Amino acid sequence: MINSEKITSLVEAVSKAIPDGIGQLPENAQNNLKAMLSSVFEKMDLVSREEFDLQTQVLLKTRLKVEALEKAVEALEQK
Repeated sequence: MINSEKITSLVEAVSKAIPDGIGQLPENAQNNLKAMLSSVFEKMDLVSREEFDLQTQVLLKTRLKVEALEKAVEALEQK
């Protein structure tokens, strides 16, 4: 899940992207943008890059264990 710090940094990036002539986003607009982004990201069921990398490592480790067990079963079947 995307944490609130990342959403806050995204809102700040959007605020900085607004041309200087228009000015800064008012605080209530920033809060509305945060709430909207949180809602959209939650519906998308996103995960952070760190969580993705961690799950990838777990999957790799599990796959290696399964392969080792398959070889052990095959060796036992041949006996």
